[in-house]
Amino acid sequence: MTEPLLPLALASSAKGPPLFVVIRQSGAIRETPRHHHARGQLLGAEHGLISVDAGSSRWVVPATHAAWIPPAIQHGLRSHGPYSGWSVYVIASACNELPDKPCILAVTGLLREAVTRAASWNREELTAPQERLAGVILDEIRALPQANLGLPMPQDVRLLRIARALSDRPDDDRRLEAWAAWAGMAPRTLTRRFSAETGFSFSEWRQRVRLLRALELLAAGQPVTTIALDLGYDNVSAFIALFRRVFGTTPGRYKV
Repeated sequence: MTEPLLPLALASSAKGPPLFVVIRQSGAIRETPRHHHARGQLLGAEHGLISVDAGSSRWVVPATHAAWIPPAIQHGLRSHGPYSGWSVYVIASACNELPDKPCILAVTGLLREAVTRAASWNREELTAPQERLAGVILDEIRALPQANLGLPMPQDVRLLRIARALSDRPDDDRRLEAWAAWAGMAPRTLTRRFSAETGFSFSEWRQRVRLLRALELLAAGQPVTTIALDLGYDNVSAFIALFRRVFGTTPGRYKV
């Protein structure tokens, strides 16, 4: 079992600072089983994609965004590639003005910088400057726009295996028939169940997970042409057209 980012006693504590922040890097994939605690949790990746399983929702989330989990909600996480991520654990009494359901939030540069600073604090009483910065973090979480961005993950174990593989390698261009054979199911069954469980056709879902990866690469400053080719698009124009159709703007003009 993966070691918790924060001891459960602290994650469920109604005492102590209004928030704890943890930043962790690992050379291995991180996978935490479903669990819950009394504090709310905002969790995100520093780079790469993560799958977040929260309540009845399951999403793929890019590093430009984060998942908010209210107190006492069952949730789990899986990184796609070596884990590099962060979490903010918010005391339950401070969650009243925060979203009351799991959701995806766009992350600002101010929040990232404040989280990085707060990760160095000890887990005891905060100083006056630290209290003020904790207030900034809570204000940012409260003000972050919710995004209809997280990509739903299927529930069927065979489909989930495919979805995880594509999240690990968005550039994998195997045809639907090859994926169906790899998962041990008929292509027609894959098509029908994928649509029923995610709301997207298999082709649409694969394109979406590539676009989520593209958001991260754009935020890192990579050129549009490089991103398109690295993600398996035949040409840059096809990538730009799909990006515009989904996000309403071109990759070159996209701002988090």
